[in-house]
Amino acid sequence: MNASELMQRALLLSENGYGKTYPNPIVGAVITNDAGHVIGEGFHQRQASPDHAEVVAIKSAEQSLKGATMYVTLEPCNHTGSTPPCTQAIIDAEFARVVISIRDPHEVASGGVERLRAAGISVDLDILGKEVQFSNRSWLHKIHTGRPRMIWKVAQSADGKIAVGDGSPTWVSSEESRADVQNLRKQSDAILIGTGTALADNPHLIPRNATGGKLPDRIVVGLREIPLTHNLNDANALTHFIKSQNPQEIVSELSAHGYNQVLLECGPTLGNALLTASFIDELIIYRSPNSLGADGLQLFEDERALLASAQLISQSAIGPDTKSHYFIAKRGG
Repeated sequence: MNASELMQRALLLSENGYGKTYPNPIVGAVITNDAGHVIGEGFHQRQASPDHAEVVAIKSAEQSLKGATMYVTLEPCNHTGSTPPCTQAIIDAEFARVVISIRDPHEVASGGVERLRAAGISVDLDILGKEVQFSNRSWLHKIHTGRPRMIWKVAQSADGKIAVGDGSPTWVSSEESRADVQNLRKQSDAILIGTGTALADNPHLIPRNATGGKLPDRIVVGLREIPLTHNLNDANALTHFIKSQNPQEIVSELSAHGYNQVLLECGPTLGNALLTASFIDELIIYRSPNSLGADGLQLFEDERALLASAQLISQSAIGPDTKSHYFIAKRGG
């Protein structure tokens, strides 16, 4: 395997950490011996262990690592936080070479490259940098902006509606799309809805495919009270209630929790308010082939203009539906 293939392996490993690392980034590491054979690997999952990916990989090797090479998606940390510096663990293990995809932009943790080189370890940079930045975009966004990356997930009919005209609960998307949403939930640090959705649907917001460990926090935004008997008040996951309708106040409180990524499953009033305030970073639309008619409730005031300024990341068939994933263009603020 060449350097790109080994970094790709580290990248795929890192993505096992989605939803399990905040406030830390997702990171993967692969170790090869001097013959190029993989002898250790690992990824960071802070909710299960404080060990960073580099240390997980070192422990997995269970042999001397003198002269070995490490491939890691993010520059090893160079400070003492909840764990000692990863740079020191690499130096102590007598690695000959470290291949790093991207530098760490965090001013506290950075400096790993210089520390490793000062110790006589060869360091190479920028292998699959673009791919790793995309994969770790939620944490990088938080470091650069001070707030979590906000992804709004919506389901709409072929004619752009989210419900029938009387507003009664309606399954717009298919069973396959609803199953796909469980993966989005599992990969997020928190799931946000408004009090209107909470009262109308009484959701659990628990990923159905969760397999243990910490579940995403649940965020309920709005001024109305949620009865204690509702599912959001159960003990299955932590629920935060944000008593505000002000987008800046809402995002400030989310930022205080240190989330990397927040999935929005809210209705059009709250979602469009955050969108207008430029706090929505990505939009995922599950579009049904069916129509709800002229009396149906519209999701966007001008969907054509919104999507014309957005960047389509991917589009795929999910059962009978079409899933479209967009980066949203910022409109000020």
